[in-house]
Amino acid sequence: MSKLGGVAPTQKFLLSVADVAVHLGVCRQTVYNYIYLEGLPSIKVRGMRRVSPDSLHAWLKEREQVLA
Repeated sequence: MSKLGGVAPTQKFLLSVADVAVHLGVCRQTVYNYIYLEGLPSIKVRGMRRVSPDSLHAWLKEREQVLA
């Protein structure tokens, strides 16, 4: 078992902006717009924005309901 409390070695604990962009099929600037203008939860780690996969999925579910 890993030191991260059971997180699979291939699963990232936090996603970079580039990771989120690839996941959503958009450019990095669009992800920054989502963070700063549309409330995508993120944190700064050593000056770099990171997004929790759980927060990303919750934010997408919330947007599905609002936009539906």
